[in-house]
Amino acid sequence: MRAGAPRVYTARLVGQAAQYIQRDQPEGVPPLALTGERTLPDVPEENYWYRRHLAVYEWIAARCAGLDVVDMACGEGYGTDVLARTARHATGVDANPEAFEHARARYGRPGVDFVRDLVDSHSEPCDAVVFLQTIEHVEDDAGVLAHFKSMLRPGGVAYVSTPNVLTLAPPGAEKSDNPWHLREYRPEQFRALCESVFDDVEILGLFHARKLRVHEWALKAGWDSVHPRLGLTDRFYGWFTPAIAASDFALRAGPLERALDLVAVLR
Repeated sequence: MRAGAPRVYTARLVGQAAQYIQRDQPEGVPPLALTGERTLPDVPEENYWYRRHLAVYEWIAARCAGLDVVDMACGEGYGTDVLARTARHATGVDANPEAFEHARARYGRPGVDFVRDLVDSHSEPCDAVVFLQTIEHVEDDAGVLAHFKSMLRPGGVAYVSTPNVLTLAPPGAEKSDNPWHLREYRPEQFRALCESVFDDVEILGLFHARKLRVHEWALKAGWDSVHPRLGLTDRFYGWFTPAIAASDFALRAGPLERALDLVAVLR
């Protein structure tokens, strides 16, 4: 079993993502369908991945108080909304027309803008660029980082995250089976990429905490062989997965080879 993605956390890994659609959207906001390309809130079966992303957005938002922030490849827009709670101004950028219209309808307000554009062509002077779980999707990863560097004002910071191939893919594989990923990085590869563009590079890891850490221990003790025999799988995970919170993840320095995601702080 892959350390980063136990089988029950999402149907995306078994090719069933398209059947899931966001629930209970505000009036006038079109719900989005889960495709596996981006995560979504308001889909209980996707909650593990949504909270895993949200934990990093909240960590960054705490460091962006009073700043002008650009959230590249913002997708559904929830992350831009989180950043806007502390930022002076937040801009969400995404090229997908459905995601753009949804984000603008759901999260647009004074101090928040959404722009339909490509990450390598949108240029806006800012204090912080945020680019989470997307660099593995782009052709020219170093070129995109250089573009972000050119947008930053003096003293600005870019925050870039990506899955750790060591915990996402099967042992020894160069890549997981995610069809949207062009490549996936080992910690040393991701660091080398970042250092090829930025002078000051800090890499942190995202890890399970609280009840997800307890669940890891349970899996090591054989829980995955117990719940099917007892007929508890659907009932247990029908409760457990929607109950996962952003606080069930933690960012820290390492050990990076065991991290779920790699988070770069670039200056």
